[in-house]
Amino acid sequence: MRILSGIQPSGKLHIGNYFGMMRPALELAQKGEAFYFIADYHALTSISNPDELRANALDVALDFLACGLDPSRTVFYRQSDVPQVTELTWILSNVTPVPMLENAHSYKDKIAQGLKPNAGLFTYPVLMAADILIVQSERVPVGKDQKQHVEMARDMAGAFNRQYGEVFTIPDAVIRPEVATLPGTDGRKMSKSYNNTIEIFGDEKAARKKIMGIVTDSQPVEAPKTGLDKNIPLQMYKLVATPDKANELQAKLAAGGFGYGEVKKELLAVLMDHFAPFRKKREELVKNLDYVHEVLRKGAERANAVADETMGKVRKAVGLR
Repeated sequence: MRILSGIQPSGKLHIGNYFGMMRPALELAQKGEAFYFIADYHALTSISNPDELRANALDVALDFLACGLDPSRTVFYRQSDVPQVTELTWILSNVTPVPMLENAHSYKDKIAQGLKPNAGLFTYPVLMAADILIVQSERVPVGKDQKQHVEMARDMAGAFNRQYGEVFTIPDAVIRPEVATLPGTDGRKMSKSYNNTIEIFGDEKAARKKIMGIVTDSQPVEAPKTGLDKNIPLQMYKLVATPDKANELQAKLAAGGFGYGEVKKELLAVLMDHFAPFRKKREELVKNLDYVHEVLRKGAERANAVADETMGKVRKAVGLR
């Protein structure tokens, strides 16, 4: 089974990235051949500063390796080190209906947030499809908000195969419902664009400020708490703590006499403890950047070999040299 996933270097990685994409991707990598990339082409839709883009891409590499990515089992690379993906994007554009792109939820959301509606933002799903199809991926672990993009990749692959012959594998999205869309500190989807994230490698002081500021309801401390399935600190706690600990905390809230402030303190403690080994590993990697660059170089070599094979079939199918 071949697996593909990517993450944009558009800012500091947060726990929504980790639980929604990184951890499921790392677990899936144990079950098949994984291709994971740093989506720096995609990041051009939101970053115009070249120094910022380069620094962010290195940060993602450090974070992924610190969180447990094994480069001996995973093809790990920068998207821009496989430029064939942009050629495939153009070819796929010619089998992609404009209404499909106009109906993309992500495009509509970003325009609503005030982003400039340029062609890169509009054709983002085609580039994502090219990322997936160029390595003939069978499984794509994504958050619920990206499911539509995988469905669009399936449609593009199907359209190409019907017009030119069977070239592409039809991919399937892999979504873990319990973490499909992790809420941020304000109740909306956790996203850097909303400034409602809790960073994986941020310092404890910053994490405490974010966690203590999480939006909760106004039920008094002494009252038995209701609506706990929508309580943000408890949802986050359940992702990190053992089931027994999570059940114990929920029972305290339901019984009354236990406030949300205590839950937030428990959440901070369990998050800091969970990511402590990753913090130590990242500090070691920062001191050995040559190793990180070598991992990316070797990953690019392996990814290019697969991309070249796919593009050979694509060019022949459409009539290019």
